[in-house]
Amino acid sequence: MMNNLKTTMLLAGLGGLCMAVGYLLGGPTGLAIGLVIGLAMCGGSYWFSDSLAIKSARAVEVGAEQMPQYHSIMRDLCMRAGMPMPRLYVSKNPQPNAFATGRSPEHAAVCVTEGLLAILTWDEIQGVLAHELSHVRNRDILIGSVAAAIAMGITFAASMARWALIFGGGGGGGRDDRDGNPIVMLLMMILAPVAAGLIRASISRSREYEADASAARLLGTGEPLARALEKLESGAQRIPSHVNPAEASAYIVNPLSGRQLGKLFSTHPPAADRIARLRSSAWV
Repeated sequence: MMNNLKTTMLLAGLGGLCMAVGYLLGGPTGLAIGLVIGLAMCGGSYWFSDSLAIKSARAVEVGAEQMPQYHSIMRDLCMRAGMPMPRLYVSKNPQPNAFATGRSPEHAAVCVTEGLLAILTWDEIQGVLAHELSHVRNRDILIGSVAAAIAMGITFAASMARWALIFGGGGGGGRDDRDGNPIVMLLMMILAPVAAGLIRASISRSREYEADASAARLLGTGEPLARALEKLESGAQRIPSHVNPAEASAYIVNPLSGRQLGKLFSTHPPAADRIARLRSSAWV
């Protein structure tokens, strides 16, 4: 509940930042264009998220006859959650990891890597699959797409204003003698995209916490997922993965953790914190 409230507040903050950028950087014109482009790009990505993510991971669909335990666990989790069965995939990626994708529970897919299957027990894999199914149930792909579209709109508007300023356009959008301090505008051009990125990363971290909590409630315990996260985080640190940075937030642990620039921009909460919360009684 608290994570959902935090997500709502962060999305509201991102929307407020969007309006502030529109006001300070030349009215609604540039921002509107940016939002349209952002919505078009992220909307397309959201609508075709399952096929795009699976293709990017070079994953192959596996049937019940190929991996009966994989299907049996997911079928049981779907029955508990009252959800349709997603398509199940395996990626040849040697890094232990997993992700879920799809615009709705009826168009969902879950993928685990060969690296994950090699190091986790089936009990731990159940914890991971409960986490990924929770992302689908919580509509996190939609939430992430909305946040990405707004952030892209802010970045595009700031870029337009910057080029207009360079070429003497004054910011566009019909601004008149009510123009503000150019220093304030310059700072907004630089800082607004950074702030949007920080808020977007914070939304992603909030959704990871919520998926952990939902998985623990679904299983009645957080221990299987906690043990899995210990192994997955260690594996991600040791084994590199050539995942597109734009898709890294979809994975259960950051596949690019070896290239981490800082906690503020991280799309995943610290593994130690996630594990501690899962082992507390608060989420069960």
